[in-house]
Amino acid sequence: MYAERESRLTGAVVWTNSPDGTGARPVLPDGCMDLLWSEGRLLVAGPDTRPYVPGGPARSWAGIRFFPGTAPALLGVPAHELRDLRVELADLWPAARVRRLGDRVAAAPDPAGALEDIALERAAEAGDPDPVLRRLVGCLDAGRPVSATAAELGFGERRLHRRCLTAFGYGPKTLARILRLRRALALARSGTPYAETAARAGYADQSHLAREVRELAGMPLGELLGGRG
Repeated sequence: MYAERESRLTGAVVWTNSPDGTGARPVLPDGCMDLLWSEGRLLVAGPDTRPYVPGGPARSWAGIRFFPGTAPALLGVPAHELRDLRVELADLWPAARVRRLGDRVAAAPDPAGALEDIALERAAEAGDPDPVLRRLVGCLDAGRPVSATAAELGFGERRLHRRCLTAFGYGPKTLARILRLRRALALARSGTPYAETAARAGYADQSHLAREVRELAGMPLGELLGGRG
């Protein structure tokens, strides 16, 4: 069973997921990175460009999902180095520090809340997030073209691409596709007809929406909305 709440860290989401007998569901690309806790391990989920299906036996998870583009400054690693990966936090931070943090989460009555506290402390050390990245996400999530977004932010497209690789793990066009998919799924899940969903989310037509869902989510839209993803 999956549950989430808004975090005290701006833009982040705190979540838990426990086995419910229905099998592992794919995690869809969302432009974000997560700090994870499961069975005594601290891990980092890098930015996805394809659906991720957890392997092995079902198990409980807790996590904090960072606002798009903010995790690399907190974790100290460029996002593109973690693209489509799940890695041990000890691969990124000193092992002794990670052991102390792991002991802290393990002893907490609410592991997800402990992860949130760790993220808040790290954010205080790192300072304020880059406001340009939030503006970039806002522009692309509103459906603005990449070229217009680059001009609005005062960047050449090559410079914008480099910034995006570091912050998001991929270029602005991929980020725009993923954010558009999120818009479309939110509309479709609310009961909006597929053709209207496609138009409102920024697709050329319903067929374009269907192709993008298959490529980024790994299954047809109807199957995805039917609870099997």
